[in-house]
Amino acid sequence: MLGIKIQKIVLSVLAMSMFLSPVLTHAESTGTGSTAARQAADQKAALAKKAAAQQKAAEEKQKAEQAIQAPSEAPKEKTDEK
Repeated sequence: MLGIKIQKIVLSVLAMSMFLSPVLTHAESTGTGSTAARQAADQKAALAKKAAAQQKAAEEKQKAEQAIQAPSEAPKEKTDEK
């Protein structure tokens, strides 16, 4: 009686491992780590591009403000009066 129970347990374990092994093999071969790394790199590049665009816009805005202020702050020309 005990031998039959052990055989059933062994067969159950073997059957479970047989059914789960393709799933485990497939999960390892999908390369989810490299996909996550690629997505992180893409996100980092997008953030860097956005920061560069914001920096450029801020510089252009500063130049425009300086251009507006420049004529009013320009030194007045000396006139020769004799």
